Amino acid sequence: MGDLTPQRARTVEAVRESGTRGRVQQFVSEHGPITATAIAERLGVTTTAVRRHLDALTAAGLIEEHASAPATRGRGRPARAFVLTSAGHQALDSSYDDVATSALRYLSEQVGEHAVEAFAHQHVASFEDRYRSLVEAAGETPEARSRVLAEVLTRDGYAASSRPLTLADGSTTLGVQLCQGHCPVQQVASAFPQFCEAEQQAFSRLLGVHVQRLATLAHGEHVCTTFVPVSALSAPPDTHTDDLIHPHPTDPDERSER
Repeated sequence: MGDLTPQRARTVEAVRESGTRGRVQQFVSEHGPITATAIAERLGVTTTAVRRHLDALTAAGLIEEHASAPATRGRGRPARAFVLTSAGHQALDSSYDDVATSALRYLSEQVGEHAVEAFAHQHVASFEDRYRSLVEAAGETPEARSRVLAEVLTRDGYAASSRPLTLADGSTTLGVQLCQGHCPVQQVASAFPQFCEAEQQAFSRLLGVHVQRLATLAHGEHVCTTFVPVSALSAPPDTHTDDLIHPHPTDPDERSER
C-alpha cells in the first residue's frame, strides 16, 4: 500500500483522537475525581495529550473540574481533578432511557406508584440473583464482599470501586466506601427514586449489613456513594460526602502535578 494522502492521514488521526478522547471520558467516569497525570499514566500517553482531550470534553460540557475543599498537597500547585457532568453521564447512557421513563410514568399514572416500586424491586432482583453466589463466595466480611460486589457491578457498566474508610490517623477502619461512577439507569432513577431505594436494599442483603446511601448520581452528585459498615454497630462519620470520595490522601490520583 502507498503512503496515505494528507486527507486520509487527517481522517485516520481524527479517528485515533476520537478513540482516545472516549477512553479519557470513560476513565473520568470510572475513577473521577481524577487528574490529567493519573489518566496519562493509566492510558500510557502524555499528560499534554490528555489535557488536550480534557479541555475538549470540558468545552463540550461533558466533564467539569471537581470543586473540593483545599487540602495540603505539598509543594506545587494543587492538581486539577475532573468528574463527569450530567450531560457526560447521559452521553454514556442508553438511548432507550426516554422510552423507559415514559413507560414507567404511564405505569404510575394508570396503575399507581406501587406498580413502579414493584417493577424496581423486580429489576434489582435480577442482578441480585446473579451476584449472590459470587459475593457470598468472597467470605463473611463486608470488606471482602464489597470488593467483589464492586467488580461485578463494573462488569455491568456501573464503573464501581471499593475503598476502606478509616480515621485520619489510620488506626480504625470505620467501614467501606462503595462508589459507582456511572449508572446505566440514571435518567430513570432521577424520575423514580424507587430504583435507588431498591438497589440500596439489595446491597444490604448481599453484604449482610445495613448500608447507607450518602450520595447518588440521580440526585445530581458526581458519583453514587454507599457507606458499608464493617459490623452492624458501625456508623458513618459525620462529614461531608466530598470528604469521603478519597479517604486516603496518598492515593495516586491525588498527587500534585509539577
